Amino acid sequence: MQRPTFLKHLLPAMGLIGVLLTVPAQAADTSAQQQLQRFQSQSGPGQVARGQQLFNSRHGYEWSCASCHNAPPVTAGRHASTGKTIAPLAPAVQADRFTETAKVDKWFKRNCNDVFKRECSAQEKADFMAYLISLRR
Repeated sequence: MQRPTFLKHLLPAMGLIGVLLTVPAQAADTSAQQQLQRFQSQSGPGQVARGQQLFNSRHGYEWSCASCHNAPPVTAGRHASTGKTIAPLAPAVQADRFTETAKVDKWFKRNCNDVFKRECSAQEKADFMAYLISLRR
């Protein structure tokens, strides 16, 4: 017996849908607190005051973190050179901040290079995260 034409096309499509539904999502694999713990495990306890100093200082160069993210970073910022709007950085205000490890690593690498002209150390990242987690709207 031959299957109706629509079944010939429907069954493979249903199989593909089943495969797609079993693929784990890439987003939200972590939290800001877990990122803090990750960096602390590589360095030492993050300190809020040091993180705030890191965030607000220019470190001898043109920009600070606050140049684009505002001080404190609880409202939307604006990229210093492109003018592009940047969502609030504080996790208490922007819940999806620091929820994807790959993005966290990418943006720390890029932004530390912009601000410090080098990669940040694990201790600097721990201090930075401690500061951001301490912020409330």
